[in-house]
Amino acid sequence: MRPFSAKLIIIVLLVALAGLLAWAILSLPFHGTSLKAQVFANMGNSGVSNPVTAVLLNFRGYDTLLEIVVLFLAALGAWSLGIVQLPDPLHPARPFLSALLRILLPAMVLTAGYLLWAGAHAPGGAFQAGAVLGSAGILLLLTEVRFASAIVRWPLRTALSAGILVFIGVALGSMALGGRLLEYPSHWAGVLILVIETAAILSIGVTLMVLFIGGRPSEADGGVSVKSTEQRKDKP
Repeated sequence: MRPFSAKLIIIVLLVALAGLLAWAILSLPFHGTSLKAQVFANMGNSGVSNPVTAVLLNFRGYDTLLEIVVLFLAALGAWSLGIVQLPDPLHPARPFLSALLRILLPAMVLTAGYLLWAGAHAPGGAFQAGAVLGSAGILLLLTEVRFASAIVRWPLRTALSAGILVFIGVALGSMALGGRLLEYPSHWAGVLILVIETAAILSIGVTLMVLFIGGRPSEADGGVSVKSTEQRKDKP
């Protein structure tokens, strides 16, 4: 198949997909059915006082579980691209970046912890906290911090899969206790949601780092480093 023909087919498929999505959106009823009353009526059994967190982690927890699965598959897709060598630092002023990192990293970790805890009663939650934690990890990569190969191996894989494993474990546990999928006991709902979100922020943060790297970090040369191969050879 000629390149022009392949591009034409792709363009036609994209236009068809866009038209299908537009038709689906335009065919939705103008006045949708609101579930606000049902949500607030069951807030007492949700384990949290924030209705958004109640919907995402309790009433419609399987939606969030699928989102965690999508992020996990995205990370696996990035790893399937092969081992990559990270680029040189984006800023030559290493002392400035190092000093800035000492200030920003603790603040970002504390912010992530606050967003995780505040999600039960205020705007926040695992995705916001995971984004902040992932940004902190990317800052580490941009400032030539080198991760040992031991960290790149099982700890990285554990953090990457923690969100989906804990989420599925809670889902199966709720069914084993006689409930439905992700139907938490009311007296344990708050604790289980906090456990799920704690594992999720690790997976989300690591996933963002993996997507930033664009591939699987090397284990043979001592782990992840933003130094180029030439810079490494200069090292004793």
